[in-house]
Order: sequence, then structure tokens, then C-alpha cells
Amino acid sequence: MKTAYRLSILAAAAASIGAGFLATSYAQTAETERYRPERPPKATIYRDAGYRGPAVFIGEEKPNLGLAWPVNSIRVPNGRWELCEKTRYRGNCRTVDRDTPMLNNVLRGITIQSIRPVGGGGGGWNPNPPANDQVARGNFAEFHTQPAERNYRVLACARGSATANCAAQTADTWCRSIGWNGSAREHMETISGRVYLADVLCVRSGY
Repeated sequence: MKTAYRLSILAAAAASIGAGFLATSYAQTAETERYRPERPPKATIYRDAGYRGPAVFIGEEKPNLGLAWPVNSIRVPNGRWELCEKTRYRGNCRTVDRDTPMLNNVLRGITIQSIRPVGGGGGGWNPNPPANDQVARGNFAEFHTQPAERNYRVLACARGSATANCAAQTADTWCRSIGWNGSAREHMETISGRVYLADVLCVRSGY
């Protein structure tokens, strides 16, 4: 009975979506394959003005830099960075989002002992690509081409290998998060070496 019910839901969903909708979905999948996730935040700090002298590359938050010299310039290829005069982001802090050849007087510099990336709206940098979810909703099911969280694609498995079982559990959890009982069908899509949920059918009951 459960299998027959599931097949009837799938057939109804496919009919409601239509051949044209499915064609659009797979065209978007091909377009997504060409997408490359945005670069992570990174910066290089220098002892001297004009990007000279000893330098330290920063690719993640550093609560205790342990520098023996002041920072006079910084290059910021990507992201926004908070520079603080004390460890653990305490004391006076300054946010920089672009290359700055002179942070302060060249003879004094700025004492920086901690640095971290910051993002607008509390989101910060997200390594996952933006979602372009296409939705078809029925009375008992809802189909999503690219499930999203905060407008970004959802990993098929946040920890460990992206197996079918893990993807099914992730899809169930995601469907429940948007008000459905679980997932009756889900697929996985690989983009730049990362595996995401795709074509998820959320159902009300009997999945």
C-alpha cells in the first residue's frame, strides 16, 4: 500500500509539473554546472606601508595572531575583515574591505592581535552556490528543483560521504523544515566537487 501510494504521488507531481517545467529544470542544472562557488575571504597583512616588509596571509579567523610587529598595510582580494588591537577581537577594531596601502601613520602602524572575516546581515561567507529553486505545489506534494537554506544550495550530506541514505535523511529534514512530513524522492547534484540536494519531492503524508 505504501509503495502504491508513493507511486501515485509521484505520478501526480510529474503531471502537475509538466514536460516543459522538467525541461527548464534540467536546463538550469546544466547552467549550474558552470557555476563556481564564490571565493572564500582572504587577506594579507604587511608590516610596512605600500605592501612591503614581512607579510602574513590570512584565510580564516585568527583570535590570536601573536605578531611582533605593527600592521601598516593590507591587501583584501575578497571579503570584509575586522582587525582588532587585542586578542579575541577585543579593544579598538577596524573593518577593512579593500586594499589599503597605509592603515595609519607609517612610523607608528596599528597594533593588531586578532583578525576575522565579517559578513553583511549576519550571514558571512557561504561556500555553497546560490539556489535557483523552481517549485511546483499540489495539495499533497511539493516539488523543488534546488532546495535552499537562506537562498543557498543544501548539501546532500553535511558530514561524511554523500550517500543515498544520507541524502534521504537530509531531504526528509529539509522538507519538514518547510512544513511537510518528509521526502518521497530526492536526487544529488555535484558542483565543483560538492554534492547538493536536487529535485526533492516533499509530501504531506504516506511517504
